[in-house]
Amino acid sequence: MDDERLTRLEQRVRRLEDEVEITRLVAAYGPFVDAGAAAAVAELWTEDGEYDVEGWHMRNRAEIRAMVESDAHQSLIEAGCTHFLGPAHVVVDGDEALAVCESLLVRRRDDGYRVWRAGANRFELARTPQGWKITRRVTRALNGAAEARDLLSPA
Repeated sequence: MDDERLTRLEQRVRRLEDEVEITRLVAAYGPFVDAGAAAAVAELWTEDGEYDVEGWHMRNRAEIRAMVESDAHQSLIEAGCTHFLGPAHVVVDGDEALAVCESLLVRRRDDGYRVWRAGANRFELARTPQGWKITRRVTRALNGAAEARDLLSPA
């Protein structure tokens, strides 16, 4: 195999590995947050990573951990819920990446389960010595507003 062909193959394999790692990272959020695993949720982000969801803008791991440990979140998971993130569309550009997906927050009620929220999610990620981490996540309710739809654009 010539050097050029080997180099292209290595680049393709690395891109596939990056996409799989990022997809797994995004997929881990729901189970971690529903388990109340605050430290594991926070570790998905860089130390100064941001999470911006309506009414709550967290600016670092400590604030993200505090959100999971909050009375509001704990009461939600104690009543029964699931944060389901759909498959992410991942675009890798060197040591940075973008992932977009939709999400559902499903809550248990006396008579069954109800979708409580549908969201648009945009993840900005960076390759770190510890692997891929979220540097910024923005989530908006899919309520018809252009702001939420714009988050789903791969641009």
